[in-house]
Amino acid sequence: MDGVGGYAGWRWIFILEGLATPGAVWQMARSRRNQVPRASLDRSERQDHPEEKGKSVDWKTLPDVVCDWQIYLQALIYWSNTVPNNAMKFTMPKIIKEMGFTSSNAQLLTIWPYFAGAVSAYLSAIFADRFTWRMPFIVVPQLIVVCAYAILFALAANISDHIPACFFAIVLACIGLYPINPGGNAWTVNNLAGPTKRAIGLAYMICLGNLGGIVGSYIFIESESPRYPTGYGCSLAFAALGVGACFVLELVYYVTNKRRATLSESEVSEKWTEEELEAMGDRSPLFLYTL
Repeated sequence: MDGVGGYAGWRWIFILEGLATPGAVWQMARSRRNQVPRASLDRSERQDHPEEKGKSVDWKTLPDVVCDWQIYLQALIYWSNTVPNNAMKFTMPKIIKEMGFTSSNAQLLTIWPYFAGAVSAYLSAIFADRFTWRMPFIVVPQLIVVCAYAILFALAANISDHIPACFFAIVLACIGLYPINPGGNAWTVNNLAGPTKRAIGLAYMICLGNLGGIVGSYIFIESESPRYPTGYGCSLAFAALGVGACFVLELVYYVTNKRRATLSESEVSEKWTEEELEAMGDRSPLFLYTL
């Protein structure tokens, strides 16, 4: 479309993407109107709609969020995406060009890794919801990322001699990268009780997680081309760190749930009032973490 309407091709990219935005907003509003009427929502559903309570945000929840251990493990999981993903998205055209393709063809070839990543993220979300088990659908993509960067770390020094394997590894990396953050965000939301803590906690975790993007922007060093040991090595390491964080989080959730399951509701009610239990949120002995 370069030259159409007197605009350069790169301008049309922003125009077309911008035109899609109002349609997405309209569809979201339409979907919201088609939901179950608020009058029929039960108490647990109403907790997800703080505007119905007529109260402002309770900022006293912020210290509780900042001191919550699970937020930091979730941030490590987020880093297993943001560090290698930010590094890859800025460097992918150059990596493909180093295989021997022209700049234009290198840009076109980036379509397939991102398409594979989009399909992977969509399918991962469907199956995670179907099995109501978050951890495997984060860890498996992380392990795929580890495999992808291991291939690139080993073969990139002579990338022009290993074009199929290295391009496959790039596609594989995107297949692994894009399910991680949606899965991690859902896992965080599932395990923070109460609309206020859920909102602040998710925002805080994403803020910490996005710091990984700063790291990812600097690990592919021009002078290390085409081997990029720092870039591929750090990407592999952060993905492996995310796997470890997932297993630790899953283990703590599992042990905590088992311990809480030994308490009967009568025992809990004798020890705590309903108001105290509500104030405890996800620390309540009645709250079970989503694995």
